[in-house]
Amino acid sequence: MLFNSVEFLFIFLPVTFFVYFALNKLKLVTMATGWLVIASLAFYSYWKIDYLPLILLSMIFNYTLGTTLSNEKLKINRKLVMLGGIALNVALLGYYKYFDFLIQNINALFHSDFNYMNIMLPLGISFFTFQQIAYVVDSYKGLTKEYDFLTYSLFVTFFPQLIAGPIVHHKEMMPQFANLRNRFINHKNITIGLFFLAVGLFKKVLIADYFSPFVQATFDIETHLTFIQSWLAALSYTFQLYFDFSGYCDMAVGLGYLFNIVLPQNFNSPYKADSIQDFWRRWHITLSRFLRDYIYIPLGGNRHGDLKTYRNVFLTFLIGGIWHGANWTFIIWGAIHGLAGCANRLHTKFMPSLPKWISIGMTFIFVNFAWVFFRAKDLSRALDIIKSMFGMNGFAPVIIDKLRFSFFGGELKLSMLLLLGAVILLCLPNSNELSKRVKPNLVCGIITFTLLLLSVLQLNKISEFLYFQF
Repeated sequence: MLFNSVEFLFIFLPVTFFVYFALNKLKLVTMATGWLVIASLAFYSYWKIDYLPLILLSMIFNYTLGTTLSNEKLKINRKLVMLGGIALNVALLGYYKYFDFLIQNINALFHSDFNYMNIMLPLGISFFTFQQIAYVVDSYKGLTKEYDFLTYSLFVTFFPQLIAGPIVHHKEMMPQFANLRNRFINHKNITIGLFFLAVGLFKKVLIADYFSPFVQATFDIETHLTFIQSWLAALSYTFQLYFDFSGYCDMAVGLGYLFNIVLPQNFNSPYKADSIQDFWRRWHITLSRFLRDYIYIPLGGNRHGDLKTYRNVFLTFLIGGIWHGANWTFIIWGAIHGLAGCANRLHTKFMPSLPKWISIGMTFIFVNFAWVFFRAKDLSRALDIIKSMFGMNGFAPVIIDKLRFSFFGGELKLSMLLLLGAVILLCLPNSNELSKRVKPNLVCGIITFTLLLLSVLQLNKISEFLYFQF
């Protein structure tokens, strides 16, 4: 089920909300928690019910594993059990996400002809797998408490963050679920939640989706792009991805607030970053946090000298790239960011800092180039677009039909939409900053209602969020 659908906004969400708080008002707390788990599983199953047993088995396995690891009275090799649990989680993710990719590369390397499994990727598997790996590791470290299975199930399945994050941590979620004060309707949180929901829906429906036709045409259909077209294509995807994914995360945060649950911030004006390190502090923050805490630091972090630090930085980004998808384009994208992360550290250590506006510009251009690999269907297409961006396929400003969009009944050129996106990203406060000014008053109500109305009127053009494919 999509956040930007009529079924979700006008059926699933209100029914789930009112039943949950009605049960809590009757002091049926356990039943209310169970209702929210069932609703979240129904939300997940709406896409494809065949994968419901998968997430249930994953939860049962990891809860049992975490409970076992946190019980110090048991005479077991706890480290071996933890590593085995992580291996099984990674194997599950690997089977669904990378098995056909492995077959493809084996066939290419050995000129074999193994048949593809044509495995469909279960929604959210990358996110709920990482989330539970963190829980298992923390259980081994003695950082988890004794949670009942129902609360653990809600931690994993809570529908606002189930499909595409943010990647939540048990220590920030479990106490909120256990807090009885969160079981009652909070009008301030509803105000903030509806505001986040409205802003996120607006970003997705009225900005990101308007870039989509041109991005699809230039990356997937047009075989020969000129200098101008390739730059418009790259910039369009740079903006589309941000508004789409941050829009999803804003909606997730808003939905969390409706249920008095504060989800972690996942974006903080990433295109204002003045270095690659700064960019990853601002982009997909919860993934960066996971990679830092459960990959970079266990590899040794920066504790064993410069060479090993650079190795750890590179490997962390490479794994982050692989996590995003089964394609060499994601591996190259992760490697590029890994090299840039190492270069950033070298620059900080040995060279004077540049003026901030130059640093921001250089970082944005690098990120924009790297997104080409992230979006392209294969390496050949990515390199072709990169060559076009350097003028190797001509400079003629050929204008095609895809550069024009219907926008509130009128026509707006893509360049104007890009300019609008740049103004929003570089000049206006981000969603989190704006939310701090939100109060239950008439002005905020009018703004929220207007954003929701404009977005709802466009719901006839429903499209999936980009991060659903990861």
